[in-house]
Amino acid sequence: MSELHKFLFDGMPVRGMIVRLTEAWQEILARRASNTSTGAYPTPVAELLGEMTAAATLMQANIKFNGALILQIFGDGPVKVAVAEVKPDLSLRATAKVVGELASDAHLPEMVNVSNKGRCAITLDPKDKLPGQQPYQGVVPLHGDSGEKLGRLSEVLQHYMLQSEQLDTTLVLAADDKVAAGLLIQRLPVKGEANLEGTAAGDRNQANEDQIGHNEDYNRISILASTLTRDELLTLDVETILRRLFWEEKLLRFEPQSGMLGPHFACTCGRERVAQMIRGLGVEEAEGILVERGDIEVGCDFCGKQYRFDAVDVAQLFTAPGAQLPASPVMQ
Repeated sequence: MSELHKFLFDGMPVRGMIVRLTEAWQEILARRASNTSTGAYPTPVAELLGEMTAAATLMQANIKFNGALILQIFGDGPVKVAVAEVKPDLSLRATAKVVGELASDAHLPEMVNVSNKGRCAITLDPKDKLPGQQPYQGVVPLHGDSGEKLGRLSEVLQHYMLQSEQLDTTLVLAADDKVAAGLLIQRLPVKGEANLEGTAAGDRNQANEDQIGHNEDYNRISILASTLTRDELLTLDVETILRRLFWEEKLLRFEPQSGMLGPHFACTCGRERVAQMIRGLGVEEAEGILVERGDIEVGCDFCGKQYRFDAVDVAQLFTAPGAQLPASPVMQ
């Protein structure tokens, strides 16, 4: 099962997490691959989206926030936008819109940052919004301070954490067609919790900023974490990874999160929602679509899953009790 492991370095202001998405990630890929309109993601897109999903899971698990964390990458390349969303219960989903051809070995700049105008946005959307409350969003470019294109998502997010949170962060991310995984190492805030919600006091920000790059414990552990290779992250179990990287450190481990308490796939679409939408069209319009196309097919714009209703299915919708309930024509 997909799993999330949290740990602290005893006596040091450093925390860490490892996430391994297996069946949750495979479900995302399978839904996209089964969509007859789009087909499977090209390999570079799938790897980018997997890294985004792993990173978004790590960031959601790293904060105390009752709402969805949405990680977006967008720009002017053949990948118009890529999105990963993780909710407080670690339910997750992800999607990408591909509008052009790309090389089999394309990297982040070629996919979304051709003209160096690409952006990364992290949005925190509260579950229970107060009147007038808007989601918090932080946006950073896909280039460094000198305008150089950043070649990896991990570099973009590390840059984001320095700019937005004033926290040293090390990320190692990897994905293939079976696993999406990530390792996060982060220096603990000087005062209180890290803040992705935009409400930190100025003195706390300054204290954290003053510590950037200066904590020797974090710097040492960061160097160790950075030696983790892509293949190791994708193929080794968590126990082996931690033992290989930090065998000289004393770790305080938390209970791993897996199953429905850990990262798991969930999308708000479903066959019943589509059925309600078809009922909302009315009998005449539904029958008109059947005459024209032979069946009614609706695809979820987010996860890509397609739902098909033939003439028998549609007839049952309009003869079942409560068939005429109104429904929204929009699926999200």
